[in-house]
Amino acid sequence: MNITYEKCGDYLIPNLIPDPEPEGELRKFGLMRKSYLENHRRGIYSGLLLSGELKTHLLLIQEQAEERFDMLVEQMAKQEGVTEQLKAQDQMLWVRKMNNIRNVAEEIVLKEVVYG
Repeated sequence: MNITYEKCGDYLIPNLIPDPEPEGELRKFGLMRKSYLENHRRGIYSGLLLSGELKTHLLLIQEQAEERFDMLVEQMAKQEGVTEQLKAQDQMLWVRKMNNIRNVAEEIVLKEVVYG
Protein backbone atom coordinates (compact mmCIF):
# COMPACT_ATOMS: atom_id res chain seq x y z
CA MET A 1 0.00 0.00 0.00
CA ASN A 2 1.23 3.43 -0.87
CA ILE A 3 -0.25 5.96 1.53
CA THR A 4 0.62 9.62 1.32
CA TYR A 5 0.34 12.03 4.19
CA GLU A 6 -0.31 15.73 4.50
CA LYS A 7 1.26 17.73 7.28
CA CYS A 8 -1.26 19.71 9.27
CA GLY A 9 0.48 21.55 12.09
CA ASP A 10 2.48 18.96 14.00
CA TYR A 11 0.40 16.04 12.73
CA LEU A 12 0.57 13.88 9.62
CA ILE A 13 -2.90 13.14 8.27
CA PRO A 14 -3.35 10.37 5.65
CA ASN A 15 -4.74 11.42 2.29
CA LEU A 16 -7.71 9.12 1.98
CA ILE A 17 -9.54 9.44 -1.31
CA PRO A 18 -12.78 7.46 -1.65
CA ASP A 19 -13.72 5.80 -4.90
CA PRO A 20 -15.79 8.08 -7.10
CA GLU A 21 -19.54 7.61 -6.81
CA PRO A 22 -21.34 6.21 -9.84
CA GLU A 23 -23.09 8.65 -12.13
CA GLY A 24 -26.83 8.83 -11.84
CA GLU A 25 -29.54 10.68 -10.02
CA LEU A 26 -31.59 9.06 -7.30
CA ARG A 27 -35.29 9.35 -7.99
CA LYS A 28 -38.42 8.17 -6.19
CA PHE A 29 -37.70 4.46 -5.74
CA GLY A 30 -34.01 4.97 -5.00
CA LEU A 31 -34.74 7.55 -2.33
CA MET A 32 -37.46 5.35 -0.82
CA ARG A 33 -35.01 2.43 -0.63
CA LYS A 34 -32.43 4.67 1.05
CA SER A 35 -34.98 5.82 3.62
CA TYR A 36 -36.09 2.24 4.26
CA LEU A 37 -32.54 1.00 4.80
CA GLU A 38 -31.69 4.00 6.97
CA ASN A 39 -34.72 3.55 9.25
CA HIS A 40 -35.39 -0.21 9.25
CA ARG A 41 -32.21 -2.01 8.13
CA ARG A 42 -29.54 0.05 9.86
CA GLY A 43 -26.85 -2.66 9.64
CA ILE A 44 -27.20 -3.08 5.88
CA TYR A 45 -27.29 0.69 5.42
CA SER A 46 -24.13 1.20 7.49
CA GLY A 47 -22.31 -1.63 5.71
CA LEU A 48 -23.14 -0.25 2.26
CA LEU A 49 -22.27 3.28 3.32
CA LEU A 50 -18.91 2.31 4.82
CA SER A 51 -17.94 0.14 1.84
CA GLY A 52 -18.83 2.95 -0.58
CA GLU A 53 -21.44 0.84 -2.38
CA LEU A 54 -24.59 2.59 -1.15
CA LYS A 55 -25.26 4.69 -4.25
CA THR A 56 -24.51 1.76 -6.56
CA HIS A 57 -27.02 -0.35 -4.63
CA LEU A 58 -29.64 2.40 -4.66
CA LEU A 59 -29.26 2.96 -8.41
CA LEU A 60 -29.60 -0.78 -9.05
CA ILE A 61 -32.76 -1.04 -6.94
CA GLN A 62 -34.14 2.09 -8.61
CA GLU A 63 -33.56 0.63 -12.09
CA GLN A 64 -35.18 -2.69 -11.15
CA ALA A 65 -38.16 -0.96 -9.55
CA GLU A 66 -38.76 1.34 -12.53
CA GLU A 67 -38.57 -1.55 -15.00
CA ARG A 68 -40.97 -3.64 -12.91
CA PHE A 69 -43.34 -0.67 -12.52
CA ASP A 70 -43.45 0.00 -16.27
CA MET A 71 -44.00 -3.67 -17.05
CA LEU A 72 -46.81 -3.97 -14.49
CA VAL A 73 -48.58 -0.84 -15.72
CA GLU A 74 -48.42 -2.07 -19.30
CA GLN A 75 -49.71 -5.55 -18.42
CA MET A 76 -52.48 -4.29 -16.16
CA ALA A 77 -53.64 -1.68 -18.69
CA LYS A 78 -53.84 -4.36 -21.35
CA GLN A 79 -55.73 -6.69 -19.00
CA GLU A 80 -58.20 -3.96 -17.96
CA GLY A 81 -58.78 -2.85 -21.54
CA VAL A 82 -57.37 0.64 -21.03
CA THR A 83 -56.48 1.72 -24.56
CA GLU A 84 -56.03 4.87 -26.59
CA GLN A 85 -59.52 4.26 -27.97
CA LEU A 86 -60.95 4.46 -24.43
CA LYS A 87 -58.92 7.62 -23.90
CA ALA A 88 -60.50 9.18 -26.98
CA GLN A 89 -64.02 8.10 -26.01
CA ASP A 90 -64.07 8.83 -22.26
CA GLN A 91 -61.01 10.66 -21.03
CA MET A 92 -62.05 10.83 -17.37
CA LEU A 93 -62.70 7.08 -17.21
CA TRP A 94 -59.29 6.47 -18.77
CA VAL A 95 -57.63 8.75 -16.19
CA ARG A 96 -59.40 7.01 -13.29
CA LYS A 97 -58.41 3.57 -14.52
CA MET A 98 -54.80 4.56 -15.23
CA ASN A 99 -54.44 6.20 -11.81
CA ASN A 100 -55.77 3.05 -10.18
CA ILE A 101 -53.43 0.85 -12.22
CA ARG A 102 -50.41 3.03 -11.40
CA ASN A 103 -51.23 3.01 -7.67
CA VAL A 104 -51.60 -0.77 -7.59
CA ALA A 105 -48.39 -1.24 -9.59
CA GLU A 106 -46.51 1.11 -7.25
CA GLU A 107 -47.67 -0.83 -4.18
CA ILE A 108 -46.53 -4.10 -5.76
CA VAL A 109 -43.13 -2.63 -6.66
CA LEU A 110 -42.65 -1.19 -3.19
CA LYS A 111 -43.42 -4.52 -1.55
CA GLU A 112 -41.40 -6.69 -3.95
CA VAL A 113 -38.38 -4.54 -4.81
CA VAL A 114 -37.94 -1.54 -2.52
CA TYR A 115 -38.89 -3.10 0.82
CA GLY A 116 -37.99 -6.68 -0.09
